[in-house]
Amino acid sequence: MSAAGLVGVALLGGAVGVVVPPLARRFTTMPARLRRGAWSSPPVAAVVFVGLAVARGDDPALPVLLAVAAVGLVLAVVDLACLRLPDPLVLVAGLLALAGLSAAALLAGTPGRLLGALGGAAVAGAAHVLLALLPGSRLGFGDVKLAVVLGLPLGWLGRDALLTGLLLPHLLHGALVLGLLAARMVRRDTLVPVGPALLAGAWLAVLLG
Repeated sequence: MSAAGLVGVALLGGAVGVVVPPLARRFTTMPARLRRGAWSSPPVAAVVFVGLAVARGDDPALPVLLAVAAVGLVLAVVDLACLRLPDPLVLVAGLLALAGLSAAALLAGTPGRLLGALGGAAVAGAAHVLLALLPGSRLGFGDVKLAVVLGLPLGWLGRDALLTGLLLPHLLHGALVLGLLAARMVRRDTLVPVGPALLAGAWLAVLLG
């Protein structure tokens, strides 16, 4: 992608970041600590968007990845605020991913990639259902539904991206929990949201895949 294109994507990400906090407030009351950090949403969103554009600028599914990332930013803020991934937001992300990838596959004449996307969603869903059913698991079924949605673009990108996207979020989440415990910021029974780790891990998997 050209430099001008990247600048445009960065500006689009910044604009998305501006609307993330007010959209998140529609689904939850944001704690003061998150309201104070709302100023950081535009640069974070810009980095997320530019990273996707640099990594996947030649992929016909780039607009889909950006759309899912935009909804994902709102989901991350809501989950951090109230440990909840609202079904309407997850559904919007899923519909954007499915419809967008279907259109991209048809326009590019690569129907096999759509099958890969559907397979990725199935694998991600099955894996996270098993994790959620394990004794003592703190994985909620909102997390499972989000994993299914993220499995669509990861499956589109191929097996390596899918496997990375399945494993990396849990490594990130585990490292975060250990760090918080070491810093005595949480206790062993404190619930730490998994949604942001799922989203961050999927984003990194797209960059690395």
